[in-house]
Amino acid sequence: MSTNRLISVKSENGTLRLALGSGWRQPGLVEQVVQVIDEIKRSKDHSQLVFKDEGLDRDDALVSGLLLEIVEEGKARDMDIDLNDLPEKIKKLLELSLVVPRQDTKEDSRDSIVVSLGKYMSKGWEHFNDFMEFLGELIVALGRLIRGKARFQRRDLWLTMQQTGVEALPIVSIISILIGMILAFVGGLQLEKFGAAIYVVDLVGIAMAREMGCIMTGIIMSGRTGAAFAAQIGSMNVNEEVDALETLTLSPMEFLVLPRMLAMIMMMPLLTIYSDLLGCFGSAIVALSLDITPAQYINQLLAALDLRHLSIGIGKSFLFGIIVASAGCFYGLRSGRSSA
Repeated sequence: MSTNRLISVKSENGTLRLALGSGWRQPGLVEQVVQVIDEIKRSKDHSQLVFKDEGLDRDDALVSGLLLEIVEEGKARDMDIDLNDLPEKIKKLLELSLVVPRQDTKEDSRDSIVVSLGKYMSKGWEHFNDFMEFLGELIVALGRLIRGKARFQRRDLWLTMQQTGVEALPIVSIISILIGMILAFVGGLQLEKFGAAIYVVDLVGIAMAREMGCIMTGIIMSGRTGAAFAAQIGSMNVNEEVDALETLTLSPMEFLVLPRMLAMIMMMPLLTIYSDLLGCFGSAIVALSLDITPAQYINQLLAALDLRHLSIGIGKSFLFGIIVASAGCFYGLRSGRSSA
C-alpha cells in the first residue's frame, strides 16, 4: 500500500481503492498524481479501480484533468472504473471525457519525400480524371448543340456575351494601351541608337498581333471572367440549384456551362483584335516622341503586318477562350458544398 496526502491507494481482493483526501489546492499536484499512476502500473492483479471521496476540497477542471490521467491508465489495463462516489461535477466531466476519444492534434510532418510525392501524384491523378470526365460531358453537350438538341436559355447566352465582351472593354483597353506604350518605349530607346526608330512599329505590331494581344486578353479574362464563372456556378452548387436542375432533367453542362463556353469562344477573338488595335494605338503615342508621323506609322504598320500574323494571334485566342471557360466552369461544378 502506498499513501500520500492527496490520494491513498488501497488494494482489496483485486480492487484498487483510491481515497481522495484534502490538500488539492496546494502545489505539487502533478507529481503526486504521477506517483499514483506508477502505483497502478505496478499493480498487475487488479481488475477494478474505485474512487472514494474522503474530503476532496476541489472540483474544478484541473482536478478532473488529473484524475482523467489516472482513469485512462486504468482503462489501458482493462480495469473497471467506478466513479459513483465522486462529486457530481467531476463525475460528469470524467464521463464526458471518456465518451469522446482523445485526438492527437499534432500535425504529422514526418512523411518522407517519396510519401509526399505519392500523395501529390494521387491527388493530381484524381483531379485529372475529374477533368477528363468534365471534358467528355462538354463534348457530348457540344454534339447535342450541333444537332440542335441542347437545352439552355438563349437569353443567358446573350447576357453572358455582354458580360464577357462589352463589360470587359475598359480593363482590356487600359492594359492593351499600356502594353503597347511599354513595348514601343523599350524598343524605341534601343533602335534609336542605330537610327532605326521606325522599326519600332514592326516590333510592336507583330508582337501584339502574334503574342501579346491574345496573351494579355487571356490573362485578363482568366482573372475577371473565368473567376466569375467559378464563383457563379459554385454559388449555385452551394445553394443546391445545380441539384435542382438535375431533378428537372436539365443537364448542368448544357444549361450552365454551354452558354458560358460559347460566349467566351465568340468574344475572345473580338477582344484580341480590339487589344491589338489599342496596343498599336499606345505605341503610336510613343512613336510621336521618336519623330514618327501618324502617316509613317500607319504605312509601316500595314507593310509589317499580314494575314499570317493576325491569324496566329486570333487562333490562339480561340484556344485561350476554351481554356479559361473550361477552368472556371470546372471548378465551379466541383466546388462542393463550401463557399471556400
